[in-house]
Amino acid sequence: MKNMGNMMKQMQKMQKQMQKAQEELKEKTVEATAGGGAVKVTAAGDKRIVDIEIDEDVVDPEDVEMLQDLILAAMNEALKKVDELAEQDLGKFTKGMNIPGMF
Repeated sequence: MKNMGNMMKQMQKMQKQMQKAQEELKEKTVEATAGGGAVKVTAAGDKRIVDIEIDEDVVDPEDVEMLQDLILAAMNEALKKVDELAEQDLGKFTKGMNIPGMF
């Protein structure tokens, strides 16, 4: 029974550490670019897009589709980097466990 109590304490400690790591992750940001830096997207660790910068040279009213593609590419890359950051920061808590929806 003593081992069960110790295991519960360890689980609670790990849960608090994980919650803290998740809160810290929200404060971190990643940047991704497309078109040689013509479009830059900044995303927070909780997958919020917090900034988009577009070089005015790529704003061509005759080729809106290219600008849309650059924005999509930069956003997808930023979200991929957030996933990698989450895995790096939170993966130590889930190593060896298969928890759906965690990342």
